[in-house]
Amino acid sequence: MTIAVVGAGLGGLTLARVLHVNGIDAVVYERESSREARGQGGMLDIHSGQWALREAGLVDGFLAIARGEGQDMRLLESDGTLLLQEDTPEDAPLLRPEVDRADLRALLLDSLPEGTVRWGHAYESADNGVLRFAGGGTAPYDLLVGADGAHSRVRALLTDTRPAHVGQNVVELGIPDVDHTHPDLAAMVGRGTCWVLGDGISLAAQRNGDGRVRVGLSFYDTGEDWFTTSGIPFDDPAATRAHLIRLLADWDPRFTALIAACDDTIRRWPISTLPVGLTWPPAPDVTLVGDAAHLMPPVGEGANMALLDGARLGLALTAHPDDVPTAVREYEREMFDRTSAAARLSADLQELLMSPDAAQRLVAFFQPG
Repeated sequence: MTIAVVGAGLGGLTLARVLHVNGIDAVVYERESSREARGQGGMLDIHSGQWALREAGLVDGFLAIARGEGQDMRLLESDGTLLLQEDTPEDAPLLRPEVDRADLRALLLDSLPEGTVRWGHAYESADNGVLRFAGGGTAPYDLLVGADGAHSRVRALLTDTRPAHVGQNVVELGIPDVDHTHPDLAAMVGRGTCWVLGDGISLAAQRNGDGRVRVGLSFYDTGEDWFTTSGIPFDDPAATRAHLIRLLADWDPRFTALIAACDDTIRRWPISTLPVGLTWPPAPDVTLVGDAAHLMPPVGEGANMALLDGARLGLALTAHPDDVPTAVREYEREMFDRTSAAARLSADLQELLMSPDAAQRLVAFFQPG
């Protein structure tokens, strides 16, 4: 069985690891030139995905890098009113700990034999058991697994469906070494995540394991072209911060102080999703994992589903080592059901965040009854 995985994200690496511990080789082809080629984003809330890490033999390593205190949460209105505060006891079980995405990816990469990941291999096309790379080069496969994320090119082998913008655009900034540079803001954010909900705008400030606070400003009911039509001068970080502060002029000054304290690293992130319940006719030699299969709003389910996809597919292939089509059908049946439920939950929470009474509804969501 020759298994080619396109994409060295969480789902693809988990698949390779679960196969490895069960005595099956796979090769992961990644377009980035090295594991350090780009940043890996912020913190992840890993809950159901812990099962996958246990199947991969990595749960102890995960618990060593997980941050239980990252489960802390504060929810405020834009005028500074505190609606909800949840502080995690020191002896609380790690049911939903936060972990730095880069640390989790490193844990997976370091668990694989040298040469499993082939860097600098950008997918171009595939058919008849031959994978072709941009710039030349080919590789054989009995099974091709698209683990190449939201804008997956492998997905086109199975479905014409593409992600659609959901009316949310995020401007992401950050404050480095916040405890030393801005201890007052560090205290306000706390050890986990501080959410602030306003009218058509939300702010999420999240503590990272490296001492950085990532600040995400979400603008709702905005179009896919909002970054070019908003009038924000994104090529000038100082002017961008000033513009964002003006947009939050009626917010509590503590929140605009967060924006003012951010450095010049600014990311623009349009939010898109795949349709809830997306499926495709089974193919004997191609399947998808992670965002390539079921891109969801970024509300805490996507990374967990990717980890579970990788483990479930790995176990299906282990159970049917001489019958790839059967393994793929078995995996996809379970994956479609599981991820449809997660995508529906994510879409409902996304709709809640975009509603006029989001603050009150979110309190009810976290404290039902």
